[in-house]
Amino acid sequence: MPAKLLVLFLLLSVLQACSRKIEDDEYEDVTFNQKWVLSPKTQDTDVTLILNKLMKEYDKKLRPDIGVKPTVIDVDIYVNSIGPVSSINMEYQIDIFFAQTWIDSRLRFNSTMKILTLNSNMVGLIWIPDTIFRNSKTAEAHWITTPNQLLRIWNDGKILYTLRLTINAECQLQLHNFPMDEHSCPLIFSSYGYPKEEMVYRWRKNSVEAANQKSWRLYQFDFMGLRNTSEIVQTTAGDYIVMTVYFDLSRRMGYFTIQTYIPCILTVVLSWVSFWIKKDATPARTALGITTVLTMTTLSTIARKSLPRVSYVTAMDLFVTVCFLFVFAALMEYAALNYYSSCKKPRCKKKKKSQHPLPTLNYSALDMRPPPSVITLNNAMYWQEFEEACVYECLDGKDCQSFFCCYDECKSGSWRRGRIHIDLLELDTYSRVFFPTSFLLFNLVYWVGYLYL
Repeated sequence: MPAKLLVLFLLLSVLQACSRKIEDDEYEDVTFNQKWVLSPKTQDTDVTLILNKLMKEYDKKLRPDIGVKPTVIDVDIYVNSIGPVSSINMEYQIDIFFAQTWIDSRLRFNSTMKILTLNSNMVGLIWIPDTIFRNSKTAEAHWITTPNQLLRIWNDGKILYTLRLTINAECQLQLHNFPMDEHSCPLIFSSYGYPKEEMVYRWRKNSVEAANQKSWRLYQFDFMGLRNTSEIVQTTAGDYIVMTVYFDLSRRMGYFTIQTYIPCILTVVLSWVSFWIKKDATPARTALGITTVLTMTTLSTIARKSLPRVSYVTAMDLFVTVCFLFVFAALMEYAALNYYSSCKKPRCKKKKKSQHPLPTLNYSALDMRPPPSVITLNNAMYWQEFEEACVYECLDGKDCQSFFCCYDECKSGSWRRGRIHIDLLELDTYSRVFFPTSFLLFNLVYWVGYLYL
C-alpha cells in the first residue's frame, strides 16, 4: 500500500510539471509601462496573418480614396524645444514630434485586436503623406537607437504616423526695434505634390502643445506663446493648403544693456569731464576727447557684430550714433573754445596819458591783462597809473560773427538788433548745462518711444 501511494504521488508531480511547461510555452512576458502583461503567442500569428493579408494587394504608390474624395490629414505637433535663435543667419532651431492621422480604407481588418502598434519597418510598406516644411533650411530625423517613428493601425483603417524632427527653419527678423524687438517665427508645412483637390490638411483640437520651457535654449528671448493658422496658396501647379505655426518671441535686453548701453552712457558722461578742466590744459582736454571718441568707435563696431548687415537703422544704431555725436561735440566744443581764445586781437588806438575824464572805457574780453587801476573823483574817472592803454575798436561787426560776439565792444550797434549775444569764452559754462540736459532729454524720448509706444 505505501508503495502504491508513492507511485501515485510521483505521477501527480510529473503531470503538474508538464502542465506548467505547457503554460510557459503558450504565454510570454511583455513589459509595458513597468507592468507585466501576459501575451499569448497565438496573437503573434494572428497579427502576422493580418499584415500579410493587408499587404497582399496593397499599392503604396496610390493615396487612399484616389479618384473618389480628398485624403484628409489631421495634424498634431508637440514642441519639445525651441532654440537657439540666430539673428545673424535669421533662423531658429526647433525639435518637434510631428503626428499625422488619416484613414486608409484598404487597411481595415477584422480581429479581436483593435489597434496594431508597429515600428518603422512597416512605414515603408504603406502610403504616407508627402509633407514638406516650406521654410526649413536643414532638417533631420532622429535615428538613435532606432528610427524615431511610430505607426499605429486601427481596425477601421485609421492610421497614426509620428516622427521626431529637428528643423532649422527660416525666420525673417525685422530688426528696426533691435534689441527691444518682438518676432513671430513661423513653421510652415504643406503637401509637396497633392493640391487641395487631392489632399486636405486640418488642425485637430489642441493640436499644438509645448513642453516645459526649462530645457529650451532661448538665451536672448522669452517665449510669449504660439498660434496656428491655415491658408490656401495659389501656385502654377495648383492650389495648396499651407499650415503654419507661429512662435511668438520677445528679446531680452540684459546682454545688450551690459555690453552696449551702459558703456555708451558712461563714455558720454566721461566726455563731459573736460568742461571742468581749465581751457589752458590743452593736452589733458585733447587726450580725453580723442580717447572717448575712439572708445565710442570701438563700442559701435562691437554692437554691430550681433546684427546681420541690414541696410536700415536699428534702435541700437540710433543710440550708439547719438552717443558718438555727443562725444564728438564735446571734443569740438574745446576746439572752438581754444580757437576763439587765441584769435587775433583787433586794432587798438593808443591814448596819451591825460588827466581829462574818460566817459567810457570798454575792454576786450580777450585781454587777459588786468585793466589799469582807476579812481573816481567828482563823478569822473581818471587814470591812477599813467601808462599806455589800448581801447579796442569793433568796426561795425567786422571782427565779430553774426550770432556770436567775441568782444564787449560788439554788444552795441545797429547790426546787433534782433541777434543773441553769446560769450564764447563762457562756452564751458554753457556746456555744463546744455550737454547733460540734452542727453537726458534724448534718453527720455528714446526709452519711452521704443518701450511703450
